[in-house]
Amino acid sequence: LFHASPGSCLSHKQRKAGLAVCIRNVSSNSSPPKTPDTSLFIPVTLKTDPAVDGTVGLELSQPLDKDELLKVLNRFYKRKEMQKLAADHGLDARLFHQAFISFRKYLLESSALPADLHIVLSDICCGAGHIDDIYPYFMRHAKQIFPMLDCIDDLRKISDLRVPANWYPEARAIQRKVIFHSGPTNSGKTYHAIQRYLAAKSGVYCGPLKLLAHEIFEKSNNAGVPCDLVTGEERTFVDLDGQAAGHVACTIEMCSVTTPYEVAVIDEIQMIRDPSRGWAWTRALLGLCAEEIHVCGETAAIDFIRELMYTTGEEVEVHNYKRLTPFSVLDQAVETLDNLRPGDCVVCFSKNDIYSISRQIEARGLECAVIYGSLPPGTKLSQAKKFNDPDDPCKILVATDAIGMGLNLSIKRIIFNSLVKPNVNEKGEKQMENISTSQALQIAGRAGRFSSKFKEGEVTTMHRDDLPILKELLSHLVEPIETAGLHPTAEQIEMFAYHLPDASLSNLIDIFVSLSQVDGLYFVCNIDDFKFLADMIQHIPLNLRSRYVFCTAPINKKQPFVCTSFLKFARQFSRDDPLTFNWVCRHISWPVAEPKNIKDLVHLEAVHDVLDLYLWLSYRFMDMFPDTASVREIQRKLDNIIQEGVRNITCLIRATDHNITIPQTHTSRRGEITGNSGAAGSNVLTGNRSQRGHRSSGEIMDSSLASRLVRDGLLTPDLLRQLQKEWSKNKREDFTNRQASNAQFHNNTRGKKKKK
Repeated sequence: LFHASPGSCLSHKQRKAGLAVCIRNVSSNSSPPKTPDTSLFIPVTLKTDPAVDGTVGLELSQPLDKDELLKVLNRFYKRKEMQKLAADHGLDARLFHQAFISFRKYLLESSALPADLHIVLSDICCGAGHIDDIYPYFMRHAKQIFPMLDCIDDLRKISDLRVPANWYPEARAIQRKVIFHSGPTNSGKTYHAIQRYLAAKSGVYCGPLKLLAHEIFEKSNNAGVPCDLVTGEERTFVDLDGQAAGHVACTIEMCSVTTPYEVAVIDEIQMIRDPSRGWAWTRALLGLCAEEIHVCGETAAIDFIRELMYTTGEEVEVHNYKRLTPFSVLDQAVETLDNLRPGDCVVCFSKNDIYSISRQIEARGLECAVIYGSLPPGTKLSQAKKFNDPDDPCKILVATDAIGMGLNLSIKRIIFNSLVKPNVNEKGEKQMENISTSQALQIAGRAGRFSSKFKEGEVTTMHRDDLPILKELLSHLVEPIETAGLHPTAEQIEMFAYHLPDASLSNLIDIFVSLSQVDGLYFVCNIDDFKFLADMIQHIPLNLRSRYVFCTAPINKKQPFVCTSFLKFARQFSRDDPLTFNWVCRHISWPVAEPKNIKDLVHLEAVHDVLDLYLWLSYRFMDMFPDTASVREIQRKLDNIIQEGVRNITCLIRATDHNITIPQTHTSRRGEITGNSGAAGSNVLTGNRSQRGHRSSGEIMDSSLASRLVRDGLLTPDLLRQLQKEWSKNKREDFTNRQASNAQFHNNTRGKKKKK
């Protein structure tokens, strides 16, 4: 690197990238091993079997005085020398204390001790031995209840994630060419990569969504290039005999890193830094066996991909693209739903806002389409088709950021209803924060797409105060990507379990992450969802490999019905009892009725997720989930029922008790959407006396905490009403008590004055 000749093939950028990699790797490889988080070390319960040598120790010495023995043990515990010696062998203060408690209990409660231990303790109690002679026996016991102490070095080696490129020997055995197609949304970068994919003898497309994989699958077959479809829940082979085609479109988690291809396309490469799914992009980029790897994504990822590819000895060729159609940020906010125009898309970041705004739009005599993340793919496509159809009266779209990728939409103007979105931080805590520049650009870029009838796009906000924030967001450059995600494999966890057979899967994962070492280019992905599922099925008897597979299932843990179904699936599976079509129908109460309100619609979406879970598991345990075709058929019917429900969504909202389900959004005389926070419309401030004097439960639900608790399922509507009654009662009691206290105070004051 440092002594390359003038004629060397290394460019200045490659030398710079190589130097950065060297610096990162030297700093990470020279760092000392991570100190394990000992709070994760759960002591193993030992079986109190009688000593092998029976009462030999008692016969060779004398019975132990338990009171004297307790004094001896307490003196041993307080010796600083013993604590330091134990720390040198991996027992920090926490583990030393836990090990001592267990050791003391073992000595005091055992009917017979091993002969050598009995004799040593007897000698110490009689003054013939030194208290430090206990240490070897204490450490032997400590390693029995904390087996990881004996194999900590092996565990560190297993969890060493510093050279992930070496996990893929097939890819390292060939010289791959990496082409980066860089550009903003609607710049044609993916189009050019797909053209090369279609021209190749064999290829694989790896996308972040099922919708994108479906799109490439259809596009490829329509172009006369036989292509298979592989997603977590679906396998579609164009060959009727099931022979694999030369081309395959798949979701990125499903790509094969052992099958050779001529061309591979990795879409949305910037998601390599995603806290939960980033590992899938890392695996594809490092592991795909293709002569050409075409990577599509944001410009912010170029330097990092160069760095990453330097570690594999592969060059990166960059193709830059500009947006095909311009979009501009307007100088005025929309401010009222009366100002909506055909081709508008109102973007919200919560389902409740979707429901509220779509109802207000239709109250104005306008039709709107609705798209949000938990809708089935078929429903999303039907709503997109309805919105795009020039002959359909529906000219307005209300959507979440689910429109950011995967759907072709004919949008003239993007309107951000809000710029605040719930996110999960590094600690796994939910918090509200402004969307990132990357997210804002991704959504704003949907306006005025090249293939739509609108050749220029516009972007603005619903509320005047949000517009300067949006302009600032869109003026910033996207932060450069600096790290890629990694995730422990099933094989690594199995090796951990070999050394720690009594640990739960959740505990194994925790210890793995606490010991894992990564170099400066990588991070370990968030494993909270995995652990959530692992804890849920910990009590169910499953072998480790099956347990691991179940815990990688992509389920929505916020849906109680989905979680309950997951638990039942695992329990049925553990009994070696196949989950038949009839069993599934009984569980989901099929056939289902059409939704009568929003609650019914949400439940049907959860049922669709449960059927997705069945299909996902059916491709991993075919003998236990045998009725894939029948389940897929009822899922199609369910999709149609949900589509019909979404088409009539305003009727469902009207039929829903919106005091509980939906936080009220008041509309002023000008039609502005206003909340209960100070800037309420005139109809709220100047209502009649009864309206001012009596707050409905709907208004109380407007408070962010109450609505959030009900929405997240942490508080039921009945409990909320009960709490409201108790709060009112407490306020009345407080008021009465204050009046009584004031009266007492005045009486005492008068009494003192009279005495004076």
